[in-house]
Amino acid sequence: MTIAYWCVLIALFLPYLSTMTAKAVSGGFSPKHNHDPRALLNNLSGVGRRANNAQLNSFEVTPAFSAAVIIAHLAGGAEQALIDQLAMAFVASRLLYFICYLADWAPVRSLVWFVNMGLIISLFVVSA
Repeated sequence: MTIAYWCVLIALFLPYLSTMTAKAVSGGFSPKHNHDPRALLNNLSGVGRRANNAQLNSFEVTPAFSAAVIIAHLAGGAEQALIDQLAMAFVASRLLYFICYLADWAPVRSLVWFVNMGLIISLFVVSA
């Protein structure tokens, strides 16, 4: 399995880092919350709310990243090392995005989001 494929696996689990943060900030889930955990997440504010928003954004962008990596592999137009580097950069930028979201650095977070999208586009472009 290539490094890029491992990055897809990591990206699939990154949203749960946000979930754990949201739960920690809110005091965790009690057995009562286990019946409807989304209700608790929807009622959070501050850092917990931003962590949940980061989670939702991660769920939105991960399919595009996964498709880009798979297509880059199948197209075969790029060196594997370049695909791996772009995939690792994506995972690193998603971690930075998460940090920016929690810290409420909205302008920087938006810039990092554009970097995320640029890396996905790059995976398509380099394999063309």
